[in-house]
Amino acid sequence: MIEFLSFISTLLTLYVYILIAAAVLSWLIAFNVVNTRNNAVSMIGEFLYRITEPVLRPIRRVMPDLGGIDISPVIVILVIFFIQSVLLPILARALM
Repeated sequence: MIEFLSFISTLLTLYVYILIAAAVLSWLIAFNVVNTRNNAVSMIGEFLYRITEPVLRPIRRVMPDLGGIDISPVIVILVIFFIQSVLLPILARALM
């Protein structure tokens, strides 16, 4: 069971990296650093959007407008870190 919790922790870490990549890509697109007409950029952007949007959308609905600043990825990352540092160790100790 500990291996399963370790696997969950690894998946959560991977999702943090995906959230960071999506945020960086959105900044690069917003500042016209990358061309969204490029097929590779478009495919990567679509993939990141489809992976992150189901988690970010409910948070964006609840959060007030901060003048164009989207902090929903930060909130999700903090929740993931909480799960990894508090909840998963508690579960691991309970299952021993």
